[in-house]
Amino acid sequence: MRGNNPVLSRPDAWQGTTTPSQYAQYPGQQFPGQQFPGQPTDFGPTSQPVQAGRMTIDDVITKSAITMGTLMAVAALTFLFLPGALLAPAAIVGALVSFGVVLLVSFRRAINPAFVLAYAAIEGVFIGAISKLYESLYSGIVPAAVMGTLVAAAVTLAAYKFFNIKVTNKFRKMVVIGTIAYAGVLFVNFILSLFGINLMFGSGTSLGLLLLFSAIGVGLAVFNLILDFDYIEQGVAMGAPASESWRAAFGLTVTMVWLYIEILRLLSYFRR
Repeated sequence: MRGNNPVLSRPDAWQGTTTPSQYAQYPGQQFPGQQFPGQPTDFGPTSQPVQAGRMTIDDVITKSAITMGTLMAVAALTFLFLPGALLAPAAIVGALVSFGVVLLVSFRRAINPAFVLAYAAIEGVFIGAISKLYESLYSGIVPAAVMGTLVAAAVTLAAYKFFNIKVTNKFRKMVVIGTIAYAGVLFVNFILSLFGINLMFGSGTSLGLLLLFSAIGVGLAVFNLILDFDYIEQGVAMGAPASESWRAAFGLTVTMVWLYIEILRLLSYFRR
């Protein structure tokens, strides 16, 4: 099986970590869209007993709670106690370092829980600092952004489950290419902004263009959530190793952070 989210994109992530006999019940499992007898098709329970050492929904939920809990705890401490003079430097350093950790985790064959939690802590500094900066400009925007992120994620999960959304190869490729292109544009603009050049979010940018950029960002983040859900579903169905629960938790956390930042920025445009 292939990972779908760009963060979950190692095509060999599950190879070499299990023996062929472990996948014997699903011959031809290399085709992600293929269904097999007894294979679960959603987040509901499977009719076959789960073997020890396999990825499960409960494991993913637990690891995601640990990862996101770490991020939120560090973000809250940063938001409450970091001096105002250090907010901008902390946000910049946190963004750059967490981006590097994302690349490190994404390109490693084996998932390391320590790196996942390190990412959560570093990203927590960034989230706490950037949230406090926005809150200082637009009072009440952070709670609204948090609520908007949770609602968007819940609606996406509900739509994925109840409308039985299928992730096709074409859809996957379009989302991955769009995500990489969008991330590249944001990264270049971020580097230029350090030198006083802001091509996308400068004061002279029209509101319509700003709203368009944010709408694209929110849309891509939601589509990546769908890819995350598909990755988890397929991993459980194909008997992926239990360690892959950390990779799934990592991918979900990265996507949720991205969705929160996009919604935070989108709300700020309406508050100007």
